[in-house]
Amino acid sequence: MGTITLRQAAAWCGGTVEEKYADIPFRGANNDTRTLRPGQLFVALQGARDGHEFIHDAMKKGAAAVLCTRMMGDYPAIYVSDPRLALGEIARRERMRIGMQIVGVTGSVGKSTTKEMVAQVLETTFRTAKTPANHNNDIGMPMAILDMPEDTQVAVLEMGMNHFREIAYLSRIARPDLAAITNIGTTHMEFLGSQEGIRKAKMEILEGMAPDARLLLNGDDTLLRSLEEQPEQPIIYFGSDEQCNVYATDVTQEEGLIKFTVHDDGGDSFPVQLHLDGLHYVSDALAAITVGLSMGVEPDRIRAGLDSFRNMSGRQEVLQIGAVTVIKDCYNAGPESMEAALKVLGTKSGGRIAVLGDMLELGACTPAEHYRIGRMAAQKSDYVFAYGPNASRVVSGCLTGGMDALHAQAFTEKEKLIAQLTRVLKPGSYVLVKGSRGMHMEQIVDALQKREN
Repeated sequence: MGTITLRQAAAWCGGTVEEKYADIPFRGANNDTRTLRPGQLFVALQGARDGHEFIHDAMKKGAAAVLCTRMMGDYPAIYVSDPRLALGEIARRERMRIGMQIVGVTGSVGKSTTKEMVAQVLETTFRTAKTPANHNNDIGMPMAILDMPEDTQVAVLEMGMNHFREIAYLSRIARPDLAAITNIGTTHMEFLGSQEGIRKAKMEILEGMAPDARLLLNGDDTLLRSLEEQPEQPIIYFGSDEQCNVYATDVTQEEGLIKFTVHDDGGDSFPVQLHLDGLHYVSDALAAITVGLSMGVEPDRIRAGLDSFRNMSGRQEVLQIGAVTVIKDCYNAGPESMEAALKVLGTKSGGRIAVLGDMLELGACTPAEHYRIGRMAAQKSDYVFAYGPNASRVVSGCLTGGMDALHAQAFTEKEKLIAQLTRVLKPGSYVLVKGSRGMHMEQIVDALQKREN
């Protein structure tokens, strides 16, 4: 990460700093005193708690200075009217100073996996940095940029949102040279109204892109193949359709291994393998392959990068807990990712148990989507244990789908669900645990591990 002085940062964001502190440097930024590192800029944000309350703790933990709205003591500080916007502007100027190429990744489903795959491909050729974990919003992404090494050649930035204009804000900070949109699903329908609204929000990524920056779109997604307005940026399509610029054929799934052949519109082709379960990962890999090819990465290096890829913690993470196999997929959930996870469970044998938490932010679609997922779960599993306010709708779908009331049950308390789950577990069982992040389904996996230990 680069060293920035308070004088420099204040000039970038229109803030003020006392002259006696103006030449103090900082490296990186953080808004959480629990993870703050010595030498970082502490950003005092207004959230559920006022960040200004934590300034004293931040300085005790070694913060170099504070980005805040008002004086709380005699310490190094940049004073601004809005620390969030100031953080974004400092990150934007630092991105320009480093001069790295930016790959932006967004979409309804699979954007984090795609971001990780893109980084794995690019690391074979470039000094590559990426947004960590869930640093994909208006706070996390700027902090990630400020944490990147000065010699970074390419940065892969995940961009998330649940309201209009959020992607536009992130794009204007990042100014992507290349952007990939994985798909248009139904997550965040509550705030965006329709899939067309979701597409409009995702396409805001264009607002920070130069006219010659490239836009990579999933050609298998009908909403991305039929854009209301054609952007001025060149479009590169990836998918299973031979009309796409980059497409896959001969796709096969063995236990824990996906194989396919990649073709590009230049007539070249090469084989790829992924150490993953679930054919939905092919689309994520094609996005990463298309990024790699667009940036001149050799096919052999693309293959090597994807061959070494392993899934992120909490995303279809396979855990062996005693004689039971648990598929931990608790990072987030929407109808599309829930379908994909159930399809993977459906390929297993030995007792298939789906433990499903609510899918959040679906708005008016909430009842119908939980019911539909229940119907699908009845076909892909032997037991369904649903948790949350919409658990009864999942179970209704299961019953309609042919599952009896002993095998499909709704719970409002995790303790009762865990007790019932442990009663039906047997050696060789496969347990899928999935739900939106706010449902904290990882607590069920933790309980199984604790029980085994």
